[in-house]
Amino acid sequence: MQRFLDILLSGLALLVLSPLLLPVMLILRLTGEGEVFFIQQRVGRGGRPFGLYKFATMLKDSPNIGTGTVTVKGDPRVLPLGRLLRKTKLNELPQLLNILKGDMSIIGPRPQTQRCFDAFPPESQAQIIRVRPGLSGIGSIVFRDEEELMHASQEPERFYDEVIMPYKGRLEEWYVAHQGARTYLAAIFVTAWVVLFPASRVAWRLFPGLPSAPEGLAGSL
Repeated sequence: MQRFLDILLSGLALLVLSPLLLPVMLILRLTGEGEVFFIQQRVGRGGRPFGLYKFATMLKDSPNIGTGTVTVKGDPRVLPLGRLLRKTKLNELPQLLNILKGDMSIIGPRPQTQRCFDAFPPESQAQIIRVRPGLSGIGSIVFRDEEELMHASQEPERFYDEVIMPYKGRLEEWYVAHQGARTYLAAIFVTAWVVLFPASRVAWRLFPGLPSAPEGLAGSL
């Protein structure tokens, strides 16, 4: 059922959003470094890598500059239009193509680069690769302001590895254990809701039993 809904909803979304996506593609082609898409290898179902599509929002050589595949607030590698696309999450929309191909689902653990995937605890890794990664999911809903959180830390990479990723791993484990039609549809609703109302805590009401945030994150999510 979930795969059927993935194909149906991603196909409809591409059709409905085409008046928005086409101008964005044209502007990207004419500005910045002239790149429209950025394809990056991510860890998928079964631990197999796949090429994830995004709109090009950063310098081409970004993975080899600064903090690598970890992005922080005000990152100088982000292009001018890229800041808007990242803030509104529009840069993620090309992943609708990944969903049609079967690399991803609309809802699931966010696919990570190998470096970031390795920051998950081993028990989280084992659960996460059991399902297709998602365009959105419990981890990305809770950590919708991840770059802000890292910006507030004096050691962003260490904070990411030692605080954010262990907790995010527990959230993704929760999703794998509770996946189903209700969780899938509720997560789609909450994703849209928090885009409109970023301060909303509706996720905590719709998904009872979510793991509590650790001390380093309590009060920030």
